[in-house]
Amino acid sequence: MDADQGTAAPADADPAPKRRVHGMLKLYYGLNEEGKALGQAESLDPCDINGPHFDPELYLNKLRKECSLGELVDQEACMVKQIRSLDSDMQTLVYENYNKFISATDTIRKMKNDFKKMEDEMDCLSTNMAAITEFSARISGTLQDQHAQITKLSGVHTLLRKLQFLFELPARLNKCLELQAYGQAVSAHRRARCVLQQYSHMPSFRGIQDDCRAIMDQLAQQLRQKFRDGGSSAKDLSECVELLLQLDEPAEELCDKFLSHAQARLEADLQGLEAELSKTDILEFIDRGCNEFVSNLCLVIASYQELFINRLGKLHTFVNSLAARYFSLVERRIQEEKGVGDNSLLVRALDRFHRRLQAVSKLLPGSAVPSQGTEIVVQAARERIRQYLSALQTFYLDSLTDVRQALAAPRLTVGGAADLLSSLSTSILNQIKSVLASVHLFTAKDITFSNKPYFKGEFCSQGVRESLVVSFIKFVCQSSRQFCESAGDRGGSTPPALLLLLSRLCLDYETSTISYILTLTDEQFLVQHHTPVTAVTVLCAEAREAAQKLLNHYVKVQGLIISQMLRKSVETRDWVNTIEPRNVRAVMKRVVEDTTSIDVQVGLLYEEGVRKAHSSDSSKRTFSVYSSSRQQVRYAPSYTPSAPMDTNLLSNIHRLFSERIDIFSPVEFNKVSVLTGIIKISLKTFLECVRLRTFGRYGLQQIQVDCHYLQMYLWRFVSDENLVHFLLDEIVGSSAHRCLDPSPMEQSVIEVICERG
Repeated sequence: MDADQGTAAPADADPAPKRRVHGMLKLYYGLNEEGKALGQAESLDPCDINGPHFDPELYLNKLRKECSLGELVDQEACMVKQIRSLDSDMQTLVYENYNKFISATDTIRKMKNDFKKMEDEMDCLSTNMAAITEFSARISGTLQDQHAQITKLSGVHTLLRKLQFLFELPARLNKCLELQAYGQAVSAHRRARCVLQQYSHMPSFRGIQDDCRAIMDQLAQQLRQKFRDGGSSAKDLSECVELLLQLDEPAEELCDKFLSHAQARLEADLQGLEAELSKTDILEFIDRGCNEFVSNLCLVIASYQELFINRLGKLHTFVNSLAARYFSLVERRIQEEKGVGDNSLLVRALDRFHRRLQAVSKLLPGSAVPSQGTEIVVQAARERIRQYLSALQTFYLDSLTDVRQALAAPRLTVGGAADLLSSLSTSILNQIKSVLASVHLFTAKDITFSNKPYFKGEFCSQGVRESLVVSFIKFVCQSSRQFCESAGDRGGSTPPALLLLLSRLCLDYETSTISYILTLTDEQFLVQHHTPVTAVTVLCAEAREAAQKLLNHYVKVQGLIISQMLRKSVETRDWVNTIEPRNVRAVMKRVVEDTTSIDVQVGLLYEEGVRKAHSSDSSKRTFSVYSSSRQQVRYAPSYTPSAPMDTNLLSNIHRLFSERIDIFSPVEFNKVSVLTGIIKISLKTFLECVRLRTFGRYGLQQIQVDCHYLQMYLWRFVSDENLVHFLLDEIVGSSAHRCLDPSPMEQSVIEVICERG
C-alpha cells in the first residue's frame, strides 16, 4: 500500500511540468489559458455560441422567440453543416499529424534509451576522474621533497651542454670550413659569440674565443676571395654578401662590390643579346632578353633589397643604366621589323616584353624602367601604323600606275573606265580592311598592354583612326589634286581619262566610302573620341573639293586638246586665197568624233544630267540663223562702203544684250555639264583664233560650212543648245567682219556639203 502511494505520489504531487507542456502547446497554437485565441476580446453574452459564457437554454429560447419555423430549419441546417465541417477539419488534422505523432513517440523512446546509456558513461567517467586525482595527489606528495633537486640537476645539465658546445666550437668551425659549409659556421659562431665575449676574462674561454676568431678570419678571407672572383651565380653572390654582413664587414664596400659583380654578369648577357641582334626573329630575341637579362636583373634587385635595405638610391641608378642599354637593343631590333605582313610575332614579342617588365615595377616601386618599356611598346605600335600608312600609300600609287597603263592600252573595252574604277575602289577598300585586320592584333584581349588606358585609347583614336585611316584618305585626296597642279597648259602627261576616273573615285569617297571606312574602324577598334578627331564631314568636304577640282581640270584639259586642233587648223590656213569650199574640213570631223568619244567616256562614270528642251530644228538652226533677217542686217551694210560704222554699231549693241557666257565656270557632276564645259572652251578658242585672221570670200564660206557642221552635232551634247548657237553665230559674225569680200554661201549649198561630209 505504501509502495503504491509512493509510486503515485509524484505524479499527483507535482502537476507543474504537465501545465508547462500544456502552456507551450497553447502558445504554439495561439491560445490563452482559457483556450481562447490570443488578442481576442472575451464575450460575456450567454447567447454567443463561441463565447465562454454560452447558455444553450437561453440560446434556444431566443431562437424560438425571434425566428420563424423556416428560419429555425435554416439555422439547424447551417449548424449541422458547421458541425460536419469541424469534424472533417478535425479528422484531417489528425491524419496529417499522425505520422508526426508516431515519429515523435519513437524519438522520445530512443532519447530515453540514449540518455540512459549516457548516464552510465558519465558515472564511469566520474569514477575514473576521481581515481586519477587520487593518484596525482599521491605522486605529488612522493616527489615533493626531490623537486628542487631535480630542477637544479636539470639546470646543471643544460649548462654542461652549453659548455660542451663552446669547447667543441673550434673543431666544429674547422669542419665547416673544410666542407665549405660557410652558413653553418657563421650561424654557430653567432650563437656563441655573446657568451665568449661575456666570459673572455677567463683564460679557458679566452682561448676558445681566440681560436674561433682566427677560424672566422680565415672564413671571411675565403668569402671575400669568392666574392672577388665573381664566377658564381647571383644567388651565390647574395648568400656570400649576407654572410659577410653577418661577419660585420663594411656594408658600403660590399654594396659597391655586389653591384659591380652583378653589372659584369648583366653586361655579359647584353653582349650575348647584341650578338644575336640580327640572327633571330623578334619573338626569339625578346624571349632571350627576358629569360636572361630581365630575369637576372630581377634576381639582383630582389637580392640587393634583402641585403641593403637602406641603400636603394644606388640600386635605382644601377638598374636605370643597364635597362637603358637593354632598351636600346630592343629598339634596334624592333626597327628591323620593316615588313608589313604578319604582325603576330611582333605583337607577341611586345606583349612578353611588356609583361616581364611589370615584374620590375613590383620588385622596385618607383622605378622608371616599366614606364620606359611601355613607351617602347607605344612607339613600336606607332611606327607600325606609319609603316602601314606608307604601305597603303605605295599600294595606292602602284594601283594608279596600273590604271594608267590600262588606260594607255590600245584596246580598251567599252566599259573599261567603269571597270577600272570599280577594280581600283575595291582593291583599295580590301587593302584597308587587310591593314585594319593586321593592326587589330595590337588590341586583342590576350595582349596585356592592349587594355591599358595609356595604350588603347590613344592607339585606337589617334593611331589607327587618325594617323592611319584619316591620313590615308587625306593622302588620296591630296595626291589626286596634285594631278591638277602638275599638269601644264597642254594637259601635261596625265591622261584625261585618269583625271575623270579619279574625280569619280573622290566623289564616291565623299558620298559613301569615307563614312563606311570610318564606321568600320570605330566598330572594330571601339574608338572612344576622348580627344579631338577629324569629323566625317570634314573629310567628305575635302574629297568633294578634290573631285570638283579634278573634274574642272578634266574639262579644261579636254577643251584645250580640242582647242589646240582648232587653233592649228585656223593658224595654218590661208583664208584669203583659199578655194571655194566643197567639203567639211577634216578637223571639224575630228572635233565631232573626239566630242562623241568624250561623251561615251564620261557617260560610263557620271549620270546624264538635266538638259533644256530642244527645238525641232536644232540640227539645222545654224544656217537658218546665218541666213535670217538678223544675219542680213549684220552683213548687208558691209556690202556698201558708205556704212561701216553702222555695221559695227549694230554688232556691238547685239553683244551688249546677249547673255554672258562664263567659259571656265565650275562643272557639275554629270555628263551634260562636262560636255558643255568642253564645248564652250573649244568654241571660244575657235572664236578667238578667227578674230586674229583675215578672210577672203571663200574663207568666210568655209567657216560657214564648218560651223554648220558643228551645229549639226554639238547641240546634242550641251545643256542648252542656244549656247552653241550663240558661239557659232559669233564665229561666223567675226569671220564676216574680217572678210575682204563678205559674200555668204547659200543655205541649201551649205546643207548639201555638210550632209555629204
